[in-house]
Amino acid sequence: MRNALMRGVATGFAALALLVSGCTTTEKRDPTLGWSAEKLYADAKDEMSSGRYGAAIKVLERLEARYPFGRWAQQAQIDTAYAQYKDNDRALALATTDRFLKQFPAHASLDYIYYLRGLINFNEQQGWLASLGGQDLSERDLQAAREAFDAFREVVTRFPESKYAPDAEARMKYLVNSMAAGEVHIARYYFKRGAYVAAINRAQAAVRQYQQAPAIEEALYIMLMSYEKLGLTDLRGDTERVMRANFPRSDLLSRGYQSADRRWWQVWK
Repeated sequence: MRNALMRGVATGFAALALLVSGCTTTEKRDPTLGWSAEKLYADAKDEMSSGRYGAAIKVLERLEARYPFGRWAQQAQIDTAYAQYKDNDRALALATTDRFLKQFPAHASLDYIYYLRGLINFNEQQGWLASLGGQDLSERDLQAAREAFDAFREVVTRFPESKYAPDAEARMKYLVNSMAAGEVHIARYYFKRGAYVAAINRAQAAVRQYQQAPAIEEALYIMLMSYEKLGLTDLRGDTERVMRANFPRSDLLSRGYQSADRRWWQVWK
């Protein structure tokens, strides 16, 4: 009985050993083991140059894990954020830039990090703007546009000599126009559905925040027409005087809305 039990245990251990051995032999060996920081970084750059951003991210993560101190870890974070951005992973890209800003608040590449944050949010709101064509909207979040504007402003104000500053400033001007247009688009939505008080509130917000934007002409017109619909003749008259003083040749005043399918968002062309 004892001998039979021992034979059973021995057989079990042998089977287990074979199983473990089989797992060991089938595991893929990491081909980057023993690579220097320089070689890992060069490989990651090659992957990015070929558009394989997911693969590049994995190599950069290995680089940062194996060489966690010094310039290689810092550069790995910077390139990881860029690769995540190009890989359309906005949340991870922003998280990586946040981590970098907290860890290296005096880094020489801060201008680029803020510029990259701006691009990440800028592209997010670009996709949002394009999706509005032909849709009925009651409310949309302009947060990505505001965050892009804030990031670009950091570049322009803190790093005016940066090579990224001219483009950041140009995008800021566009964002002001697009955020104003976004507010007016929503105001128009309310107006066309008879929600005149909501339309007035949204149009007033655009006028207060974006006084120089082209969309302000329509914001004033929406206010004027909403006051008319509500029978508020004094406010309508005041708004018309302001509109005529600022837009004396306005087609809206003479002809009103001519198209139900205005593509207000196609301004970054």
